[in-house]
Amino acid sequence: MNTPPHNARLDPGVLQQLKRWNTPTIYNGWEQVTKRNAAFDGVNVEETRDFMPQMGAMVGYAVTLVIEPSKPEHRAANPEAGEQYRRYIASIPGPKIVVVQDLDKPMVLGSHWGEVNATMHRALGCVGTITDGAVRDIDEMTDAGFKAIARRLCVGHAFVHPVRWGCEVEVFGAKVKPGDLIHADKHGFLVISPEEQDRLLDAATFMDRNECETVIPAARDSENDDLKIKLAKMEVAIGVFRDNLKKKFASEGEW
Repeated sequence: MNTPPHNARLDPGVLQQLKRWNTPTIYNGWEQVTKRNAAFDGVNVEETRDFMPQMGAMVGYAVTLVIEPSKPEHRAANPEAGEQYRRYIASIPGPKIVVVQDLDKPMVLGSHWGEVNATMHRALGCVGTITDGAVRDIDEMTDAGFKAIARRLCVGHAFVHPVRWGCEVEVFGAKVKPGDLIHADKHGFLVISPEEQDRLLDAATFMDRNECETVIPAARDSENDDLKIKLAKMEVAIGVFRDNLKKKFASEGEW
């Protein structure tokens, strides 16, 4: 088990500000500060499903779990795994997002999540989960204030039992390590490594403001202009947008 570092965590106020935006907006900022491939790294490459979109975005540090609900032998091999896993969860400061890799994939035979487990994890400082398996008791999980992003719903829990925890996992084609910061909503999720976290809020704030002060008003304020004037205003705005990016990040943006 790899215990994630507890130092160098972002201030709760910073996390709250990050939570105010959707995940695509945070991605726009992350793209400017990451050294990773912004197409393949840090984002889910498989489709996710947000079962509580009304709860908005969730932000937290990854704690990880591997399950295999089809195999009853895991419980026999380590009957104390449940308690050991819960102690691992409890030992790490929140807010936490539990990232669960289901080894039964592509089958779905049982869920780690339901009303009881969600309520217990919420009491231990977890705000939600991302799992490439299933969830159940959606209404009850919502009532507990525990957000779920998963592949599908299911009825039962089968032989679910912790197999490994505090290790790197892979869900929806994205690798997640304990201690990674996660921003997730109905669009999917973004995995922010420790070295990218300090500059994230500033970058996301800048990118949002840059859009709102250049390309968005140029498009919206030109509704009554003829086509040539409309296109000209957009090109000027894109130029200003790029100039601002060059000054801030030495990059040009998506256009």
